[in-house]
Amino acid sequence: MKRMIITGGSGQMGRALAADLAKDGYDIVLLSRDPSKVAGLPNGVRAEKWDGRTADGWGQQANGATAIVNLAGENIGIPPIPWWLPGRRQRIRDSRVNAGRAIVAAVKAAAEKPRVLVQASGINYYGLRGDQIVTEQESAGDDFAARVCVDWEAATAEVESLGVRRVVIRTAPNLTKRGGILFYLALPFKMFVGGPMGNGKQWFSWIHTADQVRAIRFLIENENARGVYNLSAPDSKTNAEFGRLLARALNRPYWFPTPAFVMRLAFGELGDKLLLGSQRVAPQRLQQAGFKFQFADAESALKDLLR
Repeated sequence: MKRMIITGGSGQMGRALAADLAKDGYDIVLLSRDPSKVAGLPNGVRAEKWDGRTADGWGQQANGATAIVNLAGENIGIPPIPWWLPGRRQRIRDSRVNAGRAIVAAVKAAAEKPRVLVQASGINYYGLRGDQIVTEQESAGDDFAARVCVDWEAATAEVESLGVRRVVIRTAPNLTKRGGILFYLALPFKMFVGGPMGNGKQWFSWIHTADQVRAIRFLIENENARGVYNLSAPDSKTNAEFGRLLARALNRPYWFPTPAFVMRLAFGELGDKLLLGSQRVAPQRLQQAGFKFQFADAESALKDLLR
C-alpha cells in the first residue's frame, strides 16, 4: 500500500488532504503533537505523535514512503495572536525550521528514500508587490513573514542531495467553508456593514481549498514536478472587486469602507499583510505543468463556499 506522511496534519488543510488521499487507497500517517485531538479520521488515516523537532518515534515511517507533505508550523491564526508578544516571532520561525530538520533526519535514516517531499510555504515569501504580477521567478521580500518563508523552505532543501524530488508550494490564503480568512472577510457583510478595506485597491490572491488539495496531489503524482509552484487561483482581485463579489454571494449591501487604521488595530502586522497589503500572484508554473483549476474565478469559488 502506498504510504503518505503529512506533518501538521491536524490542521484544516492536512485533514482535507488526508481524507482525499485516503479515498484512493493511500495509507495516511498524520503527525501531530497531540494525536488525541485529531478525532473523526476517515478509514486509512491514522495519527501518530511527534515532537515537531526530531524523527524520534515516527522516522521509520519515512522508509519506503511515497511522499512526505510538510505542512508543519505554528498557526499564525486569524484573528492573529500578535506577533509582538514575547517569543511569538521566534516560535513561528522555529516551529517551521525544526520540523524541516526532523524530516531531513528521517529521510537520511531511511534505507528506501521517499519518492517526493512537498514543502509548504506561502506567498508572503515575495513580500508586498503592489500591482506587479508575481510569478515563481521573483525574489524574496525582506519583511518578517518573507524571511520566515525563506527559512521554512530552506529547512528541507538537503533532501534533494539525498535523491528525493522536492516540490515547494507557496500558497495563497486558503478559502474554505468553515473558518479561515473567508469567515472574517464575510463577517462585516453578514452584519450589513461590509465594504472595501482601506482604499480597496490592494490585490488579494486566494485559492479554493478544493484546488489546494488537488494541486498538492497533482504535484505529488506528476514525476516531472520539482521546484517552486505558486498555489494561487489565476483570478486575483482587488480588495474592492473581491468585496463586491462577496456581497453579491451573500446577498448583502456593499458600502461602508473600513479605514486602514481600524484594520491595523484589529489585526496588527498581519492586517498589513493579508488585508491591506497587495500581492497579485500568478500560478504560472502550475498552469504550465497542465493543472486545471476547478475554481479558477473568485465568483464561482464564493458561490460554492457560501451557498
